[in-house]
Amino acid sequence: MTTPPKPSLRFRSLRNPDAMSALVENLRESIYITSARGEVVDANPAFLSMLGVRTMSDLRAYSLSDMVADPKRRMEELDILDRDGYVRDFELEIVRPDGGVRTVLDSCYVCVDAATDETFYHGVLVDITDRKRQEDALREQSVRDPLTGCYNRRYLEQLEPELESAESPFGCIFIDIDHFKQYNDVHGHAMGDTTLVRMSRFLMRQVRAEEPVIRLGGDEFLLLLNPADEDAVEMVARRLQLAAIRTAPVPFSLGWSARRPGETVPDTVNRADQRLLSVRVMERTATRANTTTE
Repeated sequence: MTTPPKPSLRFRSLRNPDAMSALVENLRESIYITSARGEVVDANPAFLSMLGVRTMSDLRAYSLSDMVADPKRRMEELDILDRDGYVRDFELEIVRPDGGVRTVLDSCYVCVDAATDETFYHGVLVDITDRKRQEDALREQSVRDPLTGCYNRRYLEQLEPELESAESPFGCIFIDIDHFKQYNDVHGHAMGDTTLVRMSRFLMRQVRAEEPVIRLGGDEFLLLLNPADEDAVEMVARRLQLAAIRTAPVPFSLGWSARRPGETVPDTVNRADQRLLSVRVMERTATRANTTTE
């Protein structure tokens, strides 16, 4: 009777060279060794796969430093390595040789070869590209109005510190659809929603891509112009009024303002709102006066 072979013990200890080699080869995390100059000295199959190359020889013309999309970010990481000897979960964007971009978390440490006094970095890259996309999508959804696709109040609140600390003033145009409640009562909420969508598209066409259209709620919108002084904001407002005559889906009123020194964002927006309300009062007064005269 043949005695079955005893199971190998070499994979039961991380100190065993065969176990460590198998671990590095089979892990889906990207493991690498680079020189102090950023040259990729060695890497596991997962690292090559992440970068879209087949062999180590395909990487010889590239350095890890060259692959980092933001050189300043790489310098920050190297400063930490010089100071602490290691980094953990340091987020970087890596540009692959084919131009694709991956977002990774880099954890590595400094290793000095005692025989040659050369410095190497041993590390692991965890690809979080898909997770970042999901996070960005969720973040985008949190600051977007689901009906119109415009930004919402939360987006404006997030911008407040930046706007209030900027040296140049920003401007805003406050827009309110005229008699929208009555419109909803007569035509129904479905038609009202369609009107809000059409109004948002009209407003988006009147400003540049970097100038956000914000739905404050109900039938109120805000155009944010940054930077812009009072004259610049008024010019856009006048242009908007002319465009409204030709292509606006419904009548609306507007008011505008530019931030004054020391003013909060809500205060600036409120002044634009108050200007809109004063225009409405004058318009209604004029209408009543004409009716009385007739």
